[in-house]
Amino acid sequence: MAANLHIPILRGGKVYESLDTVELAHPTTGESLARISQANPGIIRKDLSRIEASCEALQKLTIQHLLDICAQAGELFMTAALPIGDGGDTQSPEQFVEQLSTTSGLPHALCRRNMAKIHQVFTQMPGILRGLTRGLDLSILDEGVGRQSGMLMSYYPSARSIGVVLPSNSPGVNSLWMPAIALKVPVVLKPGREEPWTPSRIIQAFIAAGCPPEAFFFYPTDHEGAATILKSCDRALLFGDERTTAPYANNPAIQIHGPGWSKVLIGEDKIDHWRDYIDVMVDSIAANGGRSCINASAIVVPRHADEIADALAQRLAVIQPTSTSDEGARLSAFANPAFAEYIDGAITEGLQTTGADEVTAQYRTGDRKVTHQGRIYLQPTLIRCRSLDHPLANREFLFPYASVLQIPQVDMLDKIGSSLVVTAITEDEAFIKQLVRSPLIDRLNIGALPTSHVEWDQPHEGNLFEFLYKRRAIQRGTA
Repeated sequence: MAANLHIPILRGGKVYESLDTVELAHPTTGESLARISQANPGIIRKDLSRIEASCEALQKLTIQHLLDICAQAGELFMTAALPIGDGGDTQSPEQFVEQLSTTSGLPHALCRRNMAKIHQVFTQMPGILRGLTRGLDLSILDEGVGRQSGMLMSYYPSARSIGVVLPSNSPGVNSLWMPAIALKVPVVLKPGREEPWTPSRIIQAFIAAGCPPEAFFFYPTDHEGAATILKSCDRALLFGDERTTAPYANNPAIQIHGPGWSKVLIGEDKIDHWRDYIDVMVDSIAANGGRSCINASAIVVPRHADEIADALAQRLAVIQPTSTSDEGARLSAFANPAFAEYIDGAITEGLQTTGADEVTAQYRTGDRKVTHQGRIYLQPTLIRCRSLDHPLANREFLFPYASVLQIPQVDMLDKIGSSLVVTAITEDEAFIKQLVRSPLIDRLNIGALPTSHVEWDQPHEGNLFEFLYKRRAIQRGTA
């Protein structure tokens, strides 16, 4: 691969080199890894004003054809040398892992795990669409109208495009936009500044498998460009922290993917057997380096909070920085050291408020923030909080972090607030019924399933099909 790699803009699949570029540098050596063209708002607006041609290119294909393309693209994504940049270079799977690891901080093992997750989405797309559409006969979407269970049904796309403003912290989030292609909706992607690799490789896998290039817009850009994408696309997905997502919180055309505040709850009927669920709690906190919104940021129990916090701290403290090529690596470096400084400072400041103790401090080696092989890491941190009102009780950070809280079961749902995922370890049917009826829980795992467990036929934080399609009333009489 050329040392002067240039990653271009894609404008409906057409390569475009901008005069405005940014350098993506190696975080420790400063070496330039790639020069990335930047899309200005004018280019974005101009392209999206002519999006109809991209829609038509996808509409010409049946959904079954697109599903076949997805399956082939999944194999290419995992195994093939795919185009990267605009100079005729290709990127092998091994090079993808190396580049992704270098700029995102994820160790190779977690990069490959995220690759496998994306591969699953490609190859399990029929089941994903079956789940999103609740078993709709997908040929109805080809024709716009059809019959199912004896009923005349009609669906039409409510969006000509879907914009996606992506983060740099976890490549697996790309799995959320991928079904849009199978649903015949062009995608407009703004990659994270340090993570152009994953969306670019997914696009190239789709195109190599026969998907119309016109369906893809790839716009590395700044905050103004991202805002233009969100404003110009009929529908959009926005990933980011509370500060980034707050201005769009009440816009129904923008689906927010912010902090998850996911939690593990243990019911009264299971709490005396808490030791049986330590693995579930550790996996919930630490899977994927703790970087996902589906990682648990709180463990809520009616009793034994101190003992549980101590046991979790001992297990989490053994997760330490290691070589990025170590197959057992579970901790990710921070591509931006200033972000690690901010998080470390926020936790240290929070501990100055009475009512919280860091339990991991007595078991880990070294400080919370450490340097290993030139990279900055935050070591897993477990906080025992006495109240949900404490500033560290309901926080979410991009590393394995969680608080342990003791709340009577009868008060849990009134106090824990909104949660992207709740794992409820209980067989209490009355409690389960309360959980099922709660509007504050987006995804519910009942039983000993980590919050990070994903079933691909279940929607994740909103139903993409219902976001992109509407059902219309339709009747037929004689002409």
